[in-house]
Amino acid sequence: MATGAGFGAIGMSRPMPHALAIAVVACLAVVFASNHVAARLAFDHGVSVITAVAVRSVVTVVGVMLLLRLAGVSARLPVALRRHALIVGLVLSLQSFSLYSAVSRIPVALALLTFNTFPIVLALLSWATTGERPARRTGRAMPVILFGLVLALDIPGVLASAGRSLDDPLRFAAGVGFGLAASVSFATVLLLTTRWLNAIDGRVRTVWTMGVVALVVSVAGIATDGFAWPVDAAGWTGLALLSLLYGSAFTAMYVLVPRMGAVNTAPVLNIEPVASMVIAWAVLGQTIAPIQVLGALLVVGSVIWMNLGRR
Repeated sequence: MATGAGFGAIGMSRPMPHALAIAVVACLAVVFASNHVAARLAFDHGVSVITAVAVRSVVTVVGVMLLLRLAGVSARLPVALRRHALIVGLVLSLQSFSLYSAVSRIPVALALLTFNTFPIVLALLSWATTGERPARRTGRAMPVILFGLVLALDIPGVLASAGRSLDDPLRFAAGVGFGLAASVSFATVLLLTTRWLNAIDGRVRTVWTMGVVALVVSVAGIATDGFAWPVDAAGWTGLALLSLLYGSAFTAMYVLVPRMGAVNTAPVLNIEPVASMVIAWAVLGQTIAPIQVLGALLVVGSVIWMNLGRR
């Protein structure tokens, strides 16, 4: 799930049963996956990446602002933390643009799998900046994740055919590059958020950082004439769905997570790439080879196993 800001403590309600909590998180993962499939539908029908990111960000900010209003919580951020929120928002802007750029170029599942290497990047960034070595479980999962990604992207087949197995090798390479850029920038967002903004209510943090994304992307779109709107009904449907699905799932997390007690949501949310594979096949007709499915399962399974080791 590419939320970018993480979820802060927002008050505990009566926890829901464990099985129900797992089912709810799995449903949210499917909704997040559907958001990316809807984004690809919009891109295939005239929508630019800048337009998609800007609209989605505005819808999300409005949804979370409504939550704050209903809860009677102020969206004010201490002055000392505003510069930090601005920096995190700028990096989040890069992550949002990069991930949607990957989705627009390569199959949705492959874009999300490439992005899903961010736990490796986060572990390495933490090691480089704090000297804290990755946990043993993380170290064991890293090579498996990378090997699975190689299979999912069919790197051996691409190399064996000298790129002839791809319809557009440059577009494919750009898509993978954007996916990796999204992974690095998201890991950076998580690292900075933990250090600078972790004590802030997750809803307030989201309003500020996602608000920066909406502003930065909108200014960039105006300056570069980068806004492009749907050319037909399918494009408008995709744009509406990607905004509705992401905004509603993101907002629902803030309502439901406090009721999940000690349930670790991270492993379940990581089924998103697999869900996107199924949905993209059903909606867009995107298919990948069996060896790529094996690679996808290795990546997702390793990330889930790695997260299960966290307290």
